[in-house]
Amino acid sequence: MSELRLVALASSVKVQRDDDLVTLLLDAVSSAGEELRHHDLLIVTSKVVSKSEGQVVAFDGSERHKVAIVEQESVRVLRRRGPLRITETRQGFINANAGVDLSNTDEGTAVLLPKDADRSARRIQSDVARRTGVEVAILITDTFGRVWRQGVTDVALGSAGLVPLLDLRGTFDANGRLLEATEVAIADEIAGAANLVLHKAAGTPFALVRGLDESFFGPGSIQENIVRTKNDDLFR
Repeated sequence: MSELRLVALASSVKVQRDDDLVTLLLDAVSSAGEELRHHDLLIVTSKVVSKSEGQVVAFDGSERHKVAIVEQESVRVLRRRGPLRITETRQGFINANAGVDLSNTDEGTAVLLPKDADRSARRIQSDVARRTGVEVAILITDTFGRVWRQGVTDVALGSAGLVPLLDLRGTFDANGRLLEATEVAIADEIAGAANLVLHKAAGTPFALVRGLDESFFGPGSIQENIVRTKNDDLFR
């Protein structure tokens, strides 16, 4: 892979519960003047997935209510500072405030993470293939902070048709040294790259990624391949 193309796919539709995301996605592809190809990858931001799946709750605007929602969506609170919580979500993610989102949503509401983003990705992938006859991969992404680093970047919450973790253990580097621990988080790298074109206020809930190496496509999921188990986690 020597070249990668990222295309933001705009949509003017304000997503509501039970909206057909695949229709919106395919309309956005067409409006951008693109046609899907075998082994394209489509990015779908988690917020539109959550909204279409009804993962939206009432919010009264108070810090107390925000904390209550965050703790309701968490299985464990790791750190507290004022209203901020670093939590482990029901999906196994470690992030700030359980991913509860108050931006770009109706007044008096908060958006939660998708209940099972891998399942949502598989459903979208299957529906795209059924309607278009084209096999694409799907990534559902969201913006997370990073431990010990400033700033945020997008990461993958759900995937379908993509190998999320590229295992290079047992291969050799350019100097012929055996790689013993290298596993590349392909799904997160793609999510972070796509975030460069998914401007937060520009109405671009989707993106097209073209030019990925053929070896990146195959079975896998974020839950099974990316989320670190407690037995492998030195910090929990």
